[in-house]
Amino acid sequence: MHLWLAAALAAGTLTTPTALPPLERPLTGTAFGTTASGTTAYGTVASGRQADFAAAAREFGVPESVLLGVAYLESRWDANGGRPSTSGGYGPMHLIDAFPADALGHGHLIGDALGDPRGDDARPMSRTLADHGALRTAPGPAPLTTLPEAGRLAGVQPARLRTDPAANIRAGAALLASYQDRPSSDPADWYEAVAKYAGTDDAVAAGAFADEVFAVMREGVRRRTDDGYFVRLDPVDVAPGGKSAAGERAGTAVQAAPDAPDALNAPNVLHAPPATDAHSNADTSGTSADSDMPETESDDFGDDEPLDFDLDPELSWDGEAEPELSALPKQQKPGQAECPSTLTCEWMPAAYKRFGKKKDRDYGNHDRLARTRAVDYIVIHDTEGSYAGIPSMIRNPKYVSWHYTIRSRDGHVAQHVKTNDIAWHAGNWDVNTRSIGIEHEGYLAKGGAWYTEAMYRSSARLVKHLAAKYHIPLNRAHILGHDNVPGTTPQTVAGMHEDPGPYWDWAHYFALMGKPFKAAKDGDSVIIRPSYTTNRPRFTGCVTTKPEQACPAHGAATVWLHKSPSHTAPLVTDLGKHPGKPSTYSVYDHSARASTGQRFAVAARQGDWTAIWYLGQKAWFHNPASAPTAVPAKGPMVTPTSGRVKVYGRAYPEKSAYKSAAYQALTPLKYTIEPGQTYTVGDTVTGSYYAANAFRASKHVTTTGKTRYYQIQLGHRVMFVMTGDVRLIS
Repeated sequence: MHLWLAAALAAGTLTTPTALPPLERPLTGTAFGTTASGTTAYGTVASGRQADFAAAAREFGVPESVLLGVAYLESRWDANGGRPSTSGGYGPMHLIDAFPADALGHGHLIGDALGDPRGDDARPMSRTLADHGALRTAPGPAPLTTLPEAGRLAGVQPARLRTDPAANIRAGAALLASYQDRPSSDPADWYEAVAKYAGTDDAVAAGAFADEVFAVMREGVRRRTDDGYFVRLDPVDVAPGGKSAAGERAGTAVQAAPDAPDALNAPNVLHAPPATDAHSNADTSGTSADSDMPETESDDFGDDEPLDFDLDPELSWDGEAEPELSALPKQQKPGQAECPSTLTCEWMPAAYKRFGKKKDRDYGNHDRLARTRAVDYIVIHDTEGSYAGIPSMIRNPKYVSWHYTIRSRDGHVAQHVKTNDIAWHAGNWDVNTRSIGIEHEGYLAKGGAWYTEAMYRSSARLVKHLAAKYHIPLNRAHILGHDNVPGTTPQTVAGMHEDPGPYWDWAHYFALMGKPFKAAKDGDSVIIRPSYTTNRPRFTGCVTTKPEQACPAHGAATVWLHKSPSHTAPLVTDLGKHPGKPSTYSVYDHSARASTGQRFAVAARQGDWTAIWYLGQKAWFHNPASAPTAVPAKGPMVTPTSGRVKVYGRAYPEKSAYKSAAYQALTPLKYTIEPGQTYTVGDTVTGSYYAANAFRASKHVTTTGKTRYYQIQLGHRVMFVMTGDVRLIS
């Protein structure tokens, strides 16, 4: 603790409460933007979480805007039921505590190492990969903890800081104040303290965290928390780097560097709508040179999440419900990382070496290309392990690979594989050859329960940049979860991965990219869009040793699908994943779930229930008009021309197209489409296969056929049908 803080507390200059207040009930009115006296800008007395921030700021001499900015970037001011984040942080201030040993990834494989992440039948990876001791993660340094020290500074037992949001905020303020060299009421003077709060020894990463906090402060934010409190941070006129900006840049946007392809130039004033992105939902031509999909239409209704923005009319946003990210010029770390100028990235290269007896074929852990490749997808993963183990894993040539990793606590980005090269990450070679894989430090359900805002924001900046660079439409047909990637053959479907799972907030993620999921007038299909905060579906399986035990209630971006319009009706079945068996409510089982942002064809409606076509059957989900879980959408769909239609997990060419590479069988999956059923279309592609069975890229062979495929939303995963087997409905 710095002398100024200790002296102030001892002298009583800062007000120390005699006892921590008890947990308060959620607000039912307004109460935003407190002044030094504890009243809001609207003359009402602050209460609830807003008052907790105001009181802690006054007690420890931290500008309230700084405290709110740090907490928002860490947790979006949520309490998360006292559960830890994916990096072991608790409460609104994300105070880091020691994570359970079995959740740190020590001695464990990253989730995508299990199975065959390469997914190429021509050169299958060993199915016993998990038994190879050389491939297990190195222990790495233990994460830096902040919760014990924060508790000591605030005089609060650590256990309470995990479950009491008010105590957590107070301790976080004490910790932040301990990093400040001298007292100041000017937010700009707190830049270095905020950087230290990031909890990293990397000065560049710490500065990037502070830059993001100050960007939040410039933008201004308001929302209702997961436990029902309204909190508001009014825009603060402070420049990047923490310098005061009064009169210097009022009402202007922070411009991206001229070479930034995505130029996230959202205005930084609270009542201005985000700038239009250069990449439109109507742009579906960028996935390949021959892509010719009709556009998916939507109207400008806004991404209204009821709990986040259920405000009085005079306090509402003038524009989108959630602002997209403003531009944030940063200094790049030396190296070769491919990132926008608005994001600080590290180059942490993956291994590319020969090994074994068959040196030309025994190599890893990715494939390099001698030509420019087309990229159709960005695949979102979670690591199922800690960031500490990443360096040792990615540098092992016998391991798997992915393009980027994003750290949870501060949003730090590391790149491992050049985006023009093929990483082994998706478990489907066709998808691998046409995708970029991004791992996010965290767990689907084990250990940590939520992802930090710092991670969401870094990931959104990166994905928006990559989408612009490769002309990838920003929609759920092209920004996939690993759990949306199809199995390659009937034998691989059951083992395909489930990450990032139902707790990944797709609606917020796309809103940050300036592409919220919107309703369309006279829609002929639906986009799944429940309110993440209020939608808390039943899940089991969060505790490995008790698979039937209910998971703690938590916001989720998914809806359950039933065989008939009733909550008590059985879940729909998945004959590929569970042949002859029912679907389950396990958090790791997506067989009967539809995810936020996915577009489905409507099969029927009855009362508060809507049925969609899903895996060859009608699947019902609760969709009441008073609290809708889906919005109308428009876009192309297909239906069989005649007879039963086969479905594929890969868009490979016909046999006659292979001249220099071994033929890859066109193996259909177990699913079929019956006459009268309809499915939404995400893209049109020409069948191709990239044979990369040699260390030297010059020996690789590309086979392109004449067979055309539609990419469809068959179930939770996307799949492919031949264009000649179906009729396109525009």
